[in-house]
Order: sequence, then C-alpha cells, then structure tokens
Amino acid sequence: MTGTQVFEIETDWGPFRMAWSEAGLVRTGLPDPARGGAPVDLPVPEGPVARWAEMVMAYFRGEAVDFGELPLDDRHLGDKERAIYGALRSVPRGRTVTYGRLAALAGLPGEARTVGAAMARNPWPLVVPCHRVMASGGQAGGFSAPGGVATKFRLLRLEGVAGLEENLLLPGLFDQG
Repeated sequence: MTGTQVFEIETDWGPFRMAWSEAGLVRTGLPDPARGGAPVDLPVPEGPVARWAEMVMAYFRGEAVDFGELPLDDRHLGDKERAIYGALRSVPRGRTVTYGRLAALAGLPGEARTVGAAMARNPWPLVVPCHRVMASGGQAGGFSAPGGVATKFRLLRLEGVAGLEENLLLPGLFDQG
C-alpha cells in the first residue's frame, strides 16, 4: 500500500471509517446513525488492516477488544498530544478517567484544559478511547463524535459502565485513573 488509503467497515452500529498509511492508522470516524444514502465504494481492507477491521467489528458487537497494538501514524502530533493519547490508551475498557487525572497520567498535571482540547481533536476515536474521559465531579464532559454525549454513554455502556445518568452527580465516581 502506498500513501494513505481510506476504508469503510460495516459494523453493527453503521459504517466506521479508517484511514491507513504505511506508518499506521491516520484517522478513524465513528459511525453516524443519522447518515443516510448508499454506502461509499471504498477499498476492502487487506493484510493487517483487515485484521484490525475485524477488531473494530468485534468491538461494536460488544466483544472485549484491545486496540493497544494498533500502530498510530502520529507524525503530525506534538509531544503533549502524544503523551495524552498514550496515557489514554492505557485506560482499560469499562473504566473512565477525568480530564485532570488524565493530564496527571500524561505527565501534565494541572493541564486538564489541554487534555480537553486534545480530546476534541482526537483523530482516532474508539482506538484512542476519548469516550472514557469524563469531566470533574462525574459530569459527562463533551463528545464531538456523531450523536454527542448520547454516543459517549452508548459506548461506555457497551464496555460495561452501568448507571451513567444516575451516577453523574456523584463527585469523583469516575476518577478511577
């Protein structure tokens, strides 16, 4: 494969897009349930990309999947973003972390806003699980993927995090760094 190729994978949640280069995963796009129309005719994943495509499909079927081995093409990132995304990849399925705690895990104590900005720009939703990052006090925080916070909660429930709406007002509940 030369350059960057884009693949669309049909999942139980709808089409998931991933762009791939020789260096690794360039970008992903979560399924948009509101997107209509005919599927886009894109190349069928082959080789290692096909294996990772199967992992994405398995994730949306509710299976426990570890995307930690998936190489990321992070050549466009600064050191802080690399540290933040690397720390976030260590937060396991079914767990959440606050923006402040993630900043500390990334070696950036006191930089919760930097973490928030990185989450808003995350080029690899799902693979770098920005849906696992919550605001302080157990609040949801934002989520810029299709469906917003409702999609964030849906992903967390798929991973086994229960009672999100009921527990959002309990301070510190999700700070499980």
